[in-house]
Amino acid sequence: MGRRAPLSAQDLARIAVFAALIAVLGLPGTVVLFGGAVPVTAQTLGVMLAGAVLGARRGFLAVLTFCVLVLAGLPLLAGGRGGLGVLASPSAGYFLAFPLAALVVGLMVQRRLPRPGIPWVFLACVVGGIGVVYAVGVPVLAWRADLDLRAAVVTGALVFLPGDLLKAAVAAVVASGVHRAYPALAEERTAARQG
Repeated sequence: MGRRAPLSAQDLARIAVFAALIAVLGLPGTVVLFGGAVPVTAQTLGVMLAGAVLGARRGFLAVLTFCVLVLAGLPLLAGGRGGLGVLASPSAGYFLAFPLAALVVGLMVQRRLPRPGIPWVFLACVVGGIGVVYAVGVPVLAWRADLDLRAAVVTGALVFLPGDLLKAAVAAVVASGVHRAYPALAEERTAARQG
């Protein structure tokens, strides 16, 4: 198995930009639906975009960078939260799933490069950006909020599904447009995989 190509300065810049994008998407704040323990934020849109635009490796690193900055104490999560205390919250599982979600979205989108198409990117965002996040977030919510799994699914997944599907659609349209407008991005990722 060959060694991975080192990250270029362009790669590092893109990783930093997407980490910042996820942080900025938390600025509007949070909305808590029906008194739930998990807030609605736009940050999952940034996670989906990181994987769909940057690919698996760079998308994962962008989201991981964001998560490390949050855990280091920067108040980058929606609502101005940051620090190790976020790991004790009922929404900790959703946060911890962010890098894995970007990785899965990126892996799926890379399978269809250079032009993955809106339907495929949407599917990737649903599987990675919604499915993976819920698969980790809901059980942690049940544990931290002392809920049975059924109640956690209702309050931690079903309530969010319409908004998350809308975010997946937005991410699919934006990412497909980026791939059409900047095909060199896909070529760079293909070259990096082969290098």
